[in-house]
Amino acid sequence: MSTLAHRCASQPPRPIPSAAVRLLSSTSAAKSLGSGTAQGEDATAPSEASIPPPLKGIRILDLTRVLAGPYCTMLLADLGADVIKVEHPKGGDDTRSWGPPFAEPDADKPLKAPEGKEDYWSSLPPESAYFLSVNRSKRSITVDLKSKEGKQILYDLAKKADVVVENYLPGKLASMGLGYDDFKRVKPDIIYASLTGYGQTGPYSANAGYDVIVAADAGLMHITGEPDRPPVKVGVALTDLTTGLYVHGAIMAAIIGRAQTGQGVHIDATLFESQIASLANIASNYLIAGQEASRHGDAHPSIAPYQTFSAADGRIMVGAGNDGQFKLLCGVLGRPDLAESPLYATNQARVANRGTLIPLLDQLFSTQPIQHWIDEIRGRIPAAPIRNIRGTFDEHPQAKARKVVTTVEHPRAGSIKILSPAVTYGKGKMKVTRPPPVLGQHTDEVLEQELGLSRKAVEELRRKGAIGQ
Repeated sequence: MSTLAHRCASQPPRPIPSAAVRLLSSTSAAKSLGSGTAQGEDATAPSEASIPPPLKGIRILDLTRVLAGPYCTMLLADLGADVIKVEHPKGGDDTRSWGPPFAEPDADKPLKAPEGKEDYWSSLPPESAYFLSVNRSKRSITVDLKSKEGKQILYDLAKKADVVVENYLPGKLASMGLGYDDFKRVKPDIIYASLTGYGQTGPYSANAGYDVIVAADAGLMHITGEPDRPPVKVGVALTDLTTGLYVHGAIMAAIIGRAQTGQGVHIDATLFESQIASLANIASNYLIAGQEASRHGDAHPSIAPYQTFSAADGRIMVGAGNDGQFKLLCGVLGRPDLAESPLYATNQARVANRGTLIPLLDQLFSTQPIQHWIDEIRGRIPAAPIRNIRGTFDEHPQAKARKVVTTVEHPRAGSIKILSPAVTYGKGKMKVTRPPPVLGQHTDEVLEQELGLSRKAVEELRRKGAIGQ
């Protein structure tokens, strides 16, 4: 631990500048991010952020697979952290095989494989769209965690790392000598984040927790769907993504906390608690008033109108969140008298009388096509068509203006489109520094450049099966 960190630990915590956070929180040198093809320079590329990457110099040892964990570490990579993704030599992250669709290797361009890896790269399956979605700006190494030599590689990397992130069942990595206490012995101030279904303690701690299982078990599916139909899952793995967001914030908080105290921590994050926390007002309705939730389809239990309506050519979503917006809506629909009726003048009255209000509004909307109503509303009331995914990416002018897509040059698949980071800092977004990695693409680079191993030593580890091709 640095002298500055010791001094912080002996004094009351105090706010510190972001530059000091980076200096105090990382004992890793701010190394080069290594080889890789940077973001494509084209019309779709977002402008660069007005601040430098705030996590530059922070190193993340990423032992996660599938979605919640990789999504978390990708968000950290977006902010400049050097994320080293550790994958199994045989197949890697489960999502590498989740498809179709796949980004097929570009037949017109030679693979940009490292020297001596051409046959190996050619033998790999194509890159899955699922994997590509949550692994931008990372490096990939392949290590057999069960081997003695593989464990030593992780210990040596942990000495130079700031954070370890894992999403194995509770106790699994500890039984292999790779738990929090094991890493703490080699790096006393390590931040170790565990993402699990139900947590490290409690009667369900040993249960596997996939997104849809926890969505069912913690209330989300109960409130999703039509009132007279069975519950349904949300169209994307929202519980996984919410957990990844929570842990990404928790890790940054722990980095700042370590800068103030010199201490690392074991972060115990769960899909179960993240899902419950995300129930928001639904949870509060029950905790405050004992009100059990029910399914309302595309409507809102506490606001009316706040749902889809049938226009002449499709469905339109409209949300009149207050009495003023409802009055505007009634004017647009040619029925200003509705806003004056005691049955509908207030939101409380509209919720109580939605049974008569909604069919009446639906009939009014059905007289004109969607675009007519969008043009009439002119952004004064929250309203939108129900777009499909093609419409979102290819047709939405706001998506184009905000540059939600980035083009990168992938060494196997060629030019591919991936999502941009979601947040703008000043004039632009954080740059995508690398395309999602090929399985084991950076194994030799990391072992030689970061751990100082010779080419001969790396090949010996490969011969023993401790690392992949």
